[in-house]
Amino acid sequence: MALLNSLFAGVSGMRNLQSMMDVIGNNIANVDTIGFKGSRVTFSDTFNQFIQAGTNPTETTGGTNSFQIGLGSKINSIDRNWNQGTFEQTGNTTDLALQGPGLFILKSNGQNFYSRAGSFIFDADGKLVNPQNGAVVQGKVAVDGVIPSGNTIQDIKIDKNLKIPAIKTTDTTWGGNLQSSSTITQTQNVVQSGTIIPAASYPTDTTKDCTIYDKNGNAFTLTLKYTETAANTYNIDYKITSADGTTVLRDYNAASPLASGVTINGTTGPAAAYTIPALTTSVSGVSIDTGDITLDATAVRTGTDNTLSYIVDNNRTPTVVNGSVTVYDSLGNPHTLSLKFTKTDLNTWRWNAAVPAADGTLSNNTGTITFDSNGQIQTMSPNPAILSYAPSGGAESQTIQLDFGSGTSGITQNSLTSQVAALTQNGSASASLSNINIDQYGNIEGIFSNGQSRSLAQIMVATFANNNGLVSVGDNMYTVAANSGDPLVGEPGETTATTMQSGALEQSNVDLSKEFTNMIVAQRGFQANARVITTSDNLLQEITGLIR
Repeated sequence: MALLNSLFAGVSGMRNLQSMMDVIGNNIANVDTIGFKGSRVTFSDTFNQFIQAGTNPTETTGGTNSFQIGLGSKINSIDRNWNQGTFEQTGNTTDLALQGPGLFILKSNGQNFYSRAGSFIFDADGKLVNPQNGAVVQGKVAVDGVIPSGNTIQDIKIDKNLKIPAIKTTDTTWGGNLQSSSTITQTQNVVQSGTIIPAASYPTDTTKDCTIYDKNGNAFTLTLKYTETAANTYNIDYKITSADGTTVLRDYNAASPLASGVTINGTTGPAAAYTIPALTTSVSGVSIDTGDITLDATAVRTGTDNTLSYIVDNNRTPTVVNGSVTVYDSLGNPHTLSLKFTKTDLNTWRWNAAVPAADGTLSNNTGTITFDSNGQIQTMSPNPAILSYAPSGGAESQTIQLDFGSGTSGITQNSLTSQVAALTQNGSASASLSNINIDQYGNIEGIFSNGQSRSLAQIMVATFANNNGLVSVGDNMYTVAANSGDPLVGEPGETTATTMQSGALEQSNVDLSKEFTNMIVAQRGFQANARVITTSDNLLQEITGLIR
């Protein structure tokens, strides 16, 4: 019977090593299978036959050990190696690789499956699926751009014809700097000198133009007219026109000129300076505020030519700082909102907002900002700065807040060069879905034709207490089994230790060098067990030959 035991032991060894070769062969066959996890086989011995039982030691003799002869081997376990596989970049957005212990959740025919293979596509209905079997990837679908809380999962489905409605602009934020050493913008003084030709007959007019600026930084043309009413006696009058020369803001008034009966000859000019009164009005939706302007013409004389000239505020450069942003109305039409800053006093600036006349009307569109000694906004008027905008083209009226920031965040006043720009605005035109991105947390972001993005869905993952308890069903998928534990569904990177990489696939973690080594070990073990069988057979032949 002893020789039969060795035969059976050899057979069990060969059978087990054949199973080992089956596992090795499967590993090698799947060396290029995405998300594949290689397996290994471990063995254990079977029952042992007692030849002699051991004895206890006594006072006069020592104890003896048991004698046992093993009866062969058996498969102890076939385990998967769940170590992380390397990533291969594919550039396809819907190719996903998992970093960590989680698995994708897929549903097919009402049953959940789990997988490490992330080669997915969108089908004709917009579902994110495994292209091999149509199993649908599970997660959470956004409602109006917001991912719902909780772990309730559903089919990931994206409408390829998704459109977002226009969103009217209600808020804009601004940043930059207004140079503290800037000059005051408004024209305050006009000095005139030169000669005018006396008239041969009365009355005779002589005019001269110059450019002036109001508190809002708008440029106008100031025209002064000298009318000789008698020898060496003049009336001085003026008009102010818009920059295009078409709109008269103040015309000459013969009945009430700026000054009358002024003596001007070859040696004597006007005896005093004159005040051109402030002009506050609105033309074509543009607010105009000139303030008082002092005219000093005491250097004007009579001569043989008209050589009148101006010095406006000592030829200083007026301060006008511009910024603009595109805003949207309720129909999604874009409009250019321009913002102009002008310095009106020490640490005080006026802002003025405008839109093109063809784009509608704007009101409540001017105000002031005062800075403290640290260059930070101290006070604003009005505060908050909210524009009332009535767009043209049928869109509804809207309000637009101008957020100039606070502290060192937003608009400041210091020695740096003046530069103001819009940082953000919350409106957008209507748009259609043009592309998607998937981030490391499984969030699917839709990119729309207007450049805006919106959350569309989030891919969820499942983790298990014992991955080796899962049962493979083919197609790189597993199902829950008795010893796997229940799936713990969570958000990548948040409630799980798993993150996601888009545009990549996890490769098989099979190590070919190790598999070939194991193959040699299995082959030699199989050969050795075969020798045990042939040797036992030879011994049996010798025993049966004893009767000859």
